[in-house]
Amino acid sequence: MTNYRPLFPVLLGEPELVYLDTAATAQKPKSVIDAITRAYSQDYATVHRGVYRRSQTMTEAYEEARATVARFINANSPSEVVFVRGATEGINLVAHSWAAANLGPDDEVVVTELEHHSNIVPWQLASEQAGFGLRVIPITETGDLDYEAAQKVITEKTKLVAVTHISNVLGTLVDVKRVAAMAHAVGAKVLVDGCQAAPRQIVDVQDIGADFYVFSAHKLYGPTGIGVLWGKLDILNAMRPYHGGGAMIETVTFARSTYLPAPQRFEAGTPHIVGALGLKAAIDFVTEVGLPNIQAHEAELTRAAIEALSRFNSVKVLGPGHRTGIVSFVMEGVHPHDIGTILDEAGINIRAGHHCAQPLMEKLHVGATARASFGIYNTPADVQRLAEGMEKVVRIFR
Repeated sequence: MTNYRPLFPVLLGEPELVYLDTAATAQKPKSVIDAITRAYSQDYATVHRGVYRRSQTMTEAYEEARATVARFINANSPSEVVFVRGATEGINLVAHSWAAANLGPDDEVVVTELEHHSNIVPWQLASEQAGFGLRVIPITETGDLDYEAAQKVITEKTKLVAVTHISNVLGTLVDVKRVAAMAHAVGAKVLVDGCQAAPRQIVDVQDIGADFYVFSAHKLYGPTGIGVLWGKLDILNAMRPYHGGGAMIETVTFARSTYLPAPQRFEAGTPHIVGALGLKAAIDFVTEVGLPNIQAHEAELTRAAIEALSRFNSVKVLGPGHRTGIVSFVMEGVHPHDIGTILDEAGINIRAGHHCAQPLMEKLHVGATARASFGIYNTPADVQRLAEGMEKVVRIFR
């Protein structure tokens, strides 16, 4: 197994750190940090406004970042790529600019029990405004999506299905192509939350058949504050702007304003220029490593972690066992926060809590879980350290 840890300055600076919270946010490789530093220290200027050479050069770099994203997810055109603050803003944009504007009391939006709060709450807010209904596809006892139930939940009243690609809690890999086919069979659109998928497997939005796809840069080894909403161009151009301001307008008078086509109509104000360049560097990084290599790397670590945790009689690993880099577990009689605290004392960083998925916690009949999630920088030695840390937890609470 290749050791990618030396490519990450924060891990070189703390040799004993075992970082197992990549599903929350990934550490950054030197190439991304260098791209951000160079943009601020050498190349910085505004975009889309200046006629001077530096501004034009930065505009070209910014738009090349958009083109890089388009190639990364196999979009038809860079114009289908909208830069947003993160996946959360991308979902809110669709919820308010498309759902709230087009749906009514006779319509329904469908989500699943696997969803992060960011793919639940925006639809609730839009529903309060427009009056459409919200329905939920359940999961099976093993933590997979219940596709038979989905066929019943998705009906002629369904106008949009919002579904995660990979669960941030259970690591469940959803067959989003199958879900998209169900939705399109009744004329509904599909939004896929790809936050956990984009960093660890090839995403082809055309093959999936999605109408919208969102992901965040910071989970993809890039910077915070920048993310992507991809949408089919005809749908985007039919949507009202989410924010108003400079850069998204065609003409402005006190009587009325007209708007530029996508993606500019959704990018009001000065954008996160350097964030976009950092995202490009992150995509270049994972592309160079190879997403199939990342997927295989994480699958091996996930398999080893599940085996190690399963040796403890008091520990239960949750979910269907997909090898997607995410392992959630609970320990009989011990709160996940206590597990996280003890592991932290040993230099092991995991996540403990409801992971912004309270409805899923209720389905699993737990208040919280401990979660170890892997990235390209993790090694078999990290899994061994996790096992040793859990031995300490068991001794303390025995």
